[in-house]
Amino acid sequence: MIIPWQDIVPETLTNLIEQFVLREGTDYGESELTMAQKVQHVHQQLSSGEAVIVFSELHESVDIKLRRDLEAN
Repeated sequence: MIIPWQDIVPETLTNLIEQFVLREGTDYGESELTMAQKVQHVHQQLSSGEAVIVFSELHESVDIKLRRDLEAN
């Protein structure tokens, strides 16, 4: 189930994005980004609709996924 990011309290959204960034270990290219920059990048992806917040009732978990990855399934 996709949860609209706008429906999440801003502080909770930031915490969710920070937890996502910490566990992803994503490679951002040659230059290392700060946590704040990574959080801003993910927030921009959510704002543009490129990424979505997904709640799994089965696993009772929340994750952030790229929309294109969900549509591929």
